[in-house]
Order: sequence, then structure tokens, then C-alpha cells
Amino acid sequence: MAGRRVLITGVSTHLGAQAALRLEQDPEIEHLIGIDSVPPTAPLKRMEFIQADIREPEMLSILPETRVDMVIHNNILRRPRQGMSPQAAHDINVIGTLQLLTACEHADTIKAIVVRGSAGIYGAEPSAPQFFTEEMARLYASRTRFQRDVSEIEAYFENYARRRPDVICTMLRYQPAIGTVLNTQVTRYLAMPVLPTFLGFDPRLQFVHQHDGLEALVAAVKNPVRGAVNVASAGTIGLTRMVRLARKPSLPLPSGLFGSVVDAGRRVGLESLSDDFRRLLRYGRAVDLRRLTEEVGYRPRYTTTSALVEYLAMVRGELAPMHETAA
Repeated sequence: MAGRRVLITGVSTHLGAQAALRLEQDPEIEHLIGIDSVPPTAPLKRMEFIQADIREPEMLSILPETRVDMVIHNNILRRPRQGMSPQAAHDINVIGTLQLLTACEHADTIKAIVVRGSAGIYGAEPSAPQFFTEEMARLYASRTRFQRDVSEIEAYFENYARRRPDVICTMLRYQPAIGTVLNTQVTRYLAMPVLPTFLGFDPRLQFVHQHDGLEALVAAVKNPVRGAVNVASAGTIGLTRMVRLARKPSLPLPSGLFGSVVDAGRRVGLESLSDDFRRLLRYGRAVDLRRLTEEVGYRPRYTTTSALVEYLAMVRGELAPMHETAA
């Protein structure tokens, strides 16, 4: 479809900038616009950058004036940035999303919205299904602030989709990301000198390789579908095996002591672990990928294990082994 006009929020983030670089090369996209509160550092040549905070009322005039037919909402924080309060992160996630959707209501040119959401909406539960399918989002009560934020964000988009059936809303639910250019809970955890675990628990974990995360977003831009779509690399890995592959000592802690020991470690400079990631280390989570492969049309290149093996080999300075083929 020639002459497409696309807008990306959160374009200064790694995924936002990489997606913009890819979309700049797409001849079907006539005009690409990036919005963020800080300029991107990536060498973007065709993209028009607008410096703005999506929480501010100015979005009500900025977005309709762009005359875009697709919005990619990539400005959702997994955890507060350094020096940022949890309240500020909440405001960016929830107030920012609400303000963006209000602006979309005033833009009659929009045909599709693609959101980089989170599989954190499912939570991490002891009685969870082997793989969460997209309709299981509210199977359990929200346990953490971020999970409540994600649930609220999705509720806003569901309401918008009901009011605007002419607009295709795609909610991409990403598992935690891993990659050498990323700074995520997974990579920070693996960088710790000792890896704390819950005594007696060996959960199944699933990640998304940085390549699969980008390609899934690009695929959804080309082929948006209605509703939620899980995004992850294929398969799972047990925490015990992950620790062994990392070649790090583990520190198995009783559940009652885990929080206090990890919090004490923060005071001597060790990595802090969010409530969501702590639950993940205890109960794990895996998602079903059939909508991603069959409807969006993207089949992950990596398995969770091959993504982890490649990452560990690269951070150790070893020659990265050939990755497994995702089944």
C-alpha cells in the first residue's frame, strides 16, 4: 500500500529506533514521524522527529496534524529509568497512553494502531497453564503495579477499539527481552556475580531475542491484526539450566528470605529485581505463539535456549554458536 504515513512513539528507545531504521527503508512508507521527549541517537535520515511528551495536552493538536494512517505505540516502560520514580513511570504508561488515545480520537486518518505491550499482563502464577493464550489475560488477579498498569493500558485500547471498529488495534504482548545491545531485567540478572533463586523452585522461562522482538513488530506493522498477539522466541528453558549455562553460582533462598536478601544486595550495589521479575524467577511464564506465526505471519528465528546461548557466548567474548532452528 503506497503512500503510508506512520508515527512511532518512544522512538529514542532501542526498539523504537531500530523499527524506525527498518521502516525508513520501506518504499511503501511515504512519511515516517517519531515522537519522544528526547531525540533518538540512531542515524535516522528520512524520519521527521517531533520532541514532545505524550502525557502533555499538546498531543491533541500534534497527532491529528500529522495525518498518519498508523500509530506504533512504543512508549511503555517495563520499569522506571534510573532516577525516575515509580509514579513517573506509571504516569508515562497510563496517563501517556490515555492522552495518546484521546489524540487518536481526534485523528480521522488513522486506520491501525500497533502497541508494544507486555506478556506481564498474565502475571506469574503457581497454577498457570503450560502456555498462556491471548484470551487468558485476566485469568488471575493483578499482583504488581506494572501488571495493573498493563491491564489498564489494554482496557483503554479495548474501549477505543469498540468505539472505533474502523481502526485495527494490535496489542503485542512481549516476553522479557534478551540481547547484547539491550539493558533489561534478564541481562542485568545474568550479569550479577551470584544469581539468587527461590529454594525448591525451577520455573520454565521464556524470553524474546532482540532480533525476534524487532521483526515481530515490523511484521505487525505490515500486517496488523485485531486484538492481542503474544511475542516471544520459541520454547522455554528451566531456571536451573539457565544458571548452569551462565556459569554463575546460584544462591537458593527460602521464599520468606528472598526479598530481604535481594534488597540488602541493592545496598551494596547489586542489581535490584522488580516485583514482576521476582515472581517470574519463582513461577515462570510461557506464552503460545500461534497467532504470531499464523495470523501476523512471523515465525521466530530463535528459541529461548538459542537466544540465551548466543547472548552468553557473546558477552563472554566467545564465538557465538549457531542458533537452533525454532520449531
